[in-house]
Order: sequence, then structure tokens, then C-alpha cells
Amino acid sequence: MKKMMMNVWVKMMNPVQNERGAQSLEWLGLAALLILVLSIVSTAVGNQSEGIGNLIEKIITKITEMVG
Repeated sequence: MKKMMMNVWVKMMNPVQNERGAQSLEWLGLAALLILVLSIVSTAVGNQSEGIGNLIEKIITKITEMVG
């Protein structure tokens, strides 16, 4: 019985100890999210004729208006 319980324990814990695959998927997910955000920002800035400086200025102006 003890040997059977040890075998069950080893079979249950083996996938838990091997987390390299899950960690790689997490990093790939973060990289994909970063690429998505950068592409959205790039598209938003690319469509503006004034450029990123004016966009940042508008954001700061709206934040200061909200704060008071």
C-alpha cells in the first residue's frame, strides 16, 4: 500500500515540478501583448500629422483639467 501511494504521489507531483513549458508560454504571451500594444500606439501616432509631441501634450492637458 505504501509503495502504491508513493507511485501515485510521484505521478501527481511530476507535472508540477516541470514548469518550464508553462513559463515559456507566459513569456510568449507577454511578448505578444507587448507587440500588440506597441502596434496600437504606433498606429495611433502614425495617423496624427502633428506627431507624438502633440499627442503627449494633449494627454497632459486633459489630465491637468481632470485634476483641477
